[in-house]
Amino acid sequence: MKLIFAIVNGDDSQTVSKALTKNGFYATKLASTGGFLSAGNTTFLICTDNERVDDAIRIISSKSRRRTEHVRSFVAGLSPEFSDSIPVEVPVGGATIFVTDVERFEKV
Repeated sequence: MKLIFAIVNGDDSQTVSKALTKNGFYATKLASTGGFLSAGNTTFLICTDNERVDDAIRIISSKSRRRTEHVRSFVAGLSPEFSDSIPVEVPVGGATIFVTDVERFEKV
């Protein structure tokens, strides 16, 4: 068995969740926050057979869009109230996926 941790942008969470359920995957959803943009994410915990890991990753990948957002960046060294902000385009979305071995799994 494997445990998949999939960190997905909050905008894609519902779509990913529906697709996983439709394909027979059970997932626990945790609200999480990214460190760089402090944006809302959803972390999915999915326990599955080894043979189904690639299917789960394919589903998550197909439903997690990468896109760009404009964020405000301040000039280094100056306090934000004394500095004009500079709009910066940054990539967001997609998914970050970790797969680990599961030593024991029980559903009680």
